[in-house]
Amino acid sequence: MLSHFVAFTNTIKARMNRDETGATAVEYGIMVALIAVAIIAGVILLGDQLEVAFESITGGLTEGGIVVPE
Repeated sequence: MLSHFVAFTNTIKARMNRDETGATAVEYGIMVALIAVAIIAGVILLGDQLEVAFESITGGLTEGGIVVPE
């Protein structure tokens, strides 16, 4: 009877150690979510500064004789 229990527990341990694909997928999902949050935060924080920079560049191009289509 004890040998059957030991064999059963060994089988369960082997199956649990062998299948790590779900954990890896979850880890990649968390990493992608964190990267997305960082990108969104960067766009929110730098959005106004980028808008001013692009308007300055556009103004410089139109004043220099180059017409930028709107």
